[in-house]
Amino acid sequence: MSNSSTLRITEIFYSLQGESSTVGYPTVFIRLTGCPLRCHYCDTEYAFSGGEWMPLEDIEARVKEYRVKHITVTGGEPLAQKASLPLMRRLCDLGYQVSLETSGSLDISEVDERVAVVMDLKTPSSGEMEKNLLANIGHLMMNDEVKFVIGDRDDYDWAVNMLVEHELPRRCEVLFSPVQGMAPTQLADWIIEDQLPVRFQLQLHKILWGDQPGK
Repeated sequence: MSNSSTLRITEIFYSLQGESSTVGYPTVFIRLTGCPLRCHYCDTEYAFSGGEWMPLEDIEARVKEYRVKHITVTGGEPLAQKASLPLMRRLCDLGYQVSLETSGSLDISEVDERVAVVMDLKTPSSGEMEKNLLANIGHLMMNDEVKFVIGDRDDYDWAVNMLVEHELPRRCEVLFSPVQGMAPTQLADWIIEDQLPVRFQLQLHKILWGDQPGK
């Protein structure tokens, strides 16, 4: 059933943005179903399968039920479904501030430039580091963000090397986030010690609601 006018959707919900530079803003989340990666620390495995096929018009109608300006398209991996691109264009045309949460393993070059791309670079502990599509770095703009999920010192050192090698802070904002279960103060101390030009972040939604879906 997949085509340019339908998407397989796990959930559409209204909550507070828990990550990125828009943390705390009321946001409508459109969570697409399916992901080609299997990161060891994934916290949305329920989005790997199932879901409901929805026409873009129906998705747009659901979004309009909320008085909100921020929309996040997430997953799973949204770019695994080609119709995510026209959906984001439509939402931008309607005046929404749209962000895309993507693994960084799929090409972002066709994403509408009005969309703020929040792109993971998979660290060694994810088990999917080899899937990073490094060509994506060349497509990043100043309104985009790169996120590193840090699980241990090896992840941290790898991320720091990526910062330097690709001059990431000159391209866009960089986010460092601890894997759930890692002591957040450990990562914070490393960032302060090395005086890194990155934003430390915790997942606000996890602090407020734990692993509850739809939050």
